[in-house]
Amino acid sequence: MSADRDPGPAGVALRPPVDVMRPRPADEIPAPGSTPGGLQYSLKLDGFRALAFVLDGGKVFLQSRSRRDLSREFPEIAAYLRGHLPPGVVLDGELCAYREGRLSFTDLLRSHGDRERSGVPVSYIAFDLLAVPGRDVRALPLRDRWELLGTALRDVGPPVQRVLATRDEDTAHVWFRDLRAVGVEGIVAKALDSPYRAGGTRAWRKIRHSDTRDGTLLGVFGPPPRPRALLVRLPDERTVQTSPRLTPLQARQVGELVHDRLGAQEDHPDFGPVRMLTEPLLVELREAAGRQEGARFVRVRSEG
Repeated sequence: MSADRDPGPAGVALRPPVDVMRPRPADEIPAPGSTPGGLQYSLKLDGFRALAFVLDGGKVFLQSRSRRDLSREFPEIAAYLRGHLPPGVVLDGELCAYREGRLSFTDLLRSHGDRERSGVPVSYIAFDLLAVPGRDVRALPLRDRWELLGTALRDVGPPVQRVLATRDEDTAHVWFRDLRAVGVEGIVAKALDSPYRAGGTRAWRKIRHSDTRDGTLLGVFGPPPRPRALLVRLPDERTVQTSPRLTPLQARQVGELVHDRLGAQEDHPDFGPVRMLTEPLLVELREAAGRQEGARFVRVRSEG
């Protein structure tokens, strides 16, 4: 029996490690009617994704996406969970730091002692519930898990709280527009009928703030007739590889435009083998506001 399904003592039905459910990127906020059963819209926060396991014996395990235990780095959160939730509760959420009224990802990278000396508070913002004492609830639809999460956190306050969420599309658009100033990355739209399943899923979609700008196409990765990604220079002179992978239509269009501009293959120190262009092309890019997203290719703007 795998570790994540061992019922264990003291009502602990789910133990670490457990792989997380991940949203797929989307370009715009979907309408509720686009998904059977409707959608929940919640804030996309800029923090450390972490599963919070309240275990028997007074232990708390804050599991990062890489399965590392973060509880020693965030002891105040671990202590609060230990003192306020019973063994067997498993939450999914985000560790978030705040500075001057804004989310501050860089402060999460500092030591606990540094944050304390600087007066930077950390919160755990829960957006899902995976288990209650004695029961793994991942197979339940999100609408039921959300209600159970509210019950589990009924008598809990800061620094642990439930994420701001709504079923109203207009409200989601207002949040998307107005909360960027405080460091909110965007909106996550989740199918209310969706169970919790590990890995990427289209049942959850993330819509992040992004900036569209012109860039310079310098080279292509993969087969030149159908490249998988592009080497581009941004207006601030940074050179990046586009992400995600080009669609089949984009790959074909780029391949047709670069076939008579291809130079030698070079070994880029950061990105590996790339076929450089003898003459650059102007392209339109969408650069995500978050940390992990690269520049997304939109289209070639001109051939000169």
